[in-house]
Amino acid sequence: MPIEHRSTFGPYLIRSWQPGDRDDALALIAQVLKEYGLTCEPADSDRDAREVEVCYWETGGEFWVVEVDGVLVGTAGYRPTSRGPGAVELRKMYLLPQARGQGLGRYLLSAMESAIQQRGFEEIWLETASVLKEAVGLYEASGYQRASGVETARCDRVYRKTLVKSKT
Repeated sequence: MPIEHRSTFGPYLIRSWQPGDRDDALALIAQVLKEYGLTCEPADSDRDAREVEVCYWETGGEFWVVEVDGVLVGTAGYRPTSRGPGAVELRKMYLLPQARGQGLGRYLLSAMESAIQQRGFEEIWLETASVLKEAVGLYEASGYQRASGVETARCDRVYRKTLVKSKT
């Protein structure tokens, strides 16, 4: 079973993905990729957006959607990765144009990082494409460091962030 998440940022509801979100979430991802001249690959690198139960829930990850007035405008997820002990990969963090420029991306990234840290993970990896300039800027401003090891064909950048252990 998935971990339930629910939070808000202004008019936006960030909540755990549900099976009824499958088609809308994949269409949103395809739309954002197309906007930047990239191709959605539902049978390959974007399979996880169609098979959330297997790719996120069963691996110990989470997948969230962002909605406003009942319409999906964003997605984000993470799942454990073999890139290191206690490591997760941040995936599918996309916002439609109407949801950008309001601080929502920064909030969503911060909320994801908090959830990841609360689960005891110690580092976050992500891959992105340099044409996603806003995403690259957000990751770099949020303390992500360039790394190597691109695994996704449409990506040309890898980032890594070590989480600060909380004192308990």
